Amino acid sequence: MSSPPVIAIDGPSGSGKGTVCRRVAAELGFHLLDSGALYRLTGLAGRHAGLAPGDEAGHARLARGMQVEFGADERGDERIWLNGEVVTDAIRTEQAGNLASQVASLGAVRQALVARQRDFATLPGLVADGRDMGTQIFPTAALKIFLTASAEERARRRYNQLKDKGLSVSLADLSREIAERDHRDASRALAPLVAAADAVELDSTGLTPDEVVARVLTLARERLIG
Repeated sequence: MSSPPVIAIDGPSGSGKGTVCRRVAAELGFHLLDSGALYRLTGLAGRHAGLAPGDEAGHARLARGMQVEFGADERGDERIWLNGEVVTDAIRTEQAGNLASQVASLGAVRQALVARQRDFATLPGLVADGRDMGTQIFPTAALKIFLTASAEERARRRYNQLKDKGLSVSLADLSREIAERDHRDASRALAPLVAAADAVELDSTGLTPDEVVARVLTLARERLIG
């Protein structure tokens, strides 16, 4: 029996991967994997448990034990469950993002999460959102996309998202944090953030979510249907 088709969408923070992946998965009737959320959950769990940032064994143990489910509500908005509890808002803070970037550099954590991520690839197919989906986790994915946008655009998007949630944020601080995260993710020795050699690079700067989704769906149908 052939393997379930996988669409791997990678890219930096703020490129719009989450929105695009949810909508593409819903349109195709595929399962959804938000790999970044797994790292955010691991990082937050470690912080709550009082683990030092470099405690590989402790974070890996937490990563293996989490029960995580991804989905959407009736409006199509993101929903993430941890051990049966909705934790969507808790993991979408800047603190959670920075913790995720830190634990993602720990080899034991990445090893603990590799098998869990691959287990999401079941019929009828999977849309995988992350930073190393096409290069490390699903290297034979039917379609690989590297979604990006300018740093200024990504900071502006994140600023608007947090403001809409009623949070007090600084655009300058967000720009600095995104630049730092980009550097950390791209320069780490283990599974750095890079486009797969066979990925389609798509710059979403100046594009609406509808336009990006339409382009991804066109590519997906060409690759999956022929």
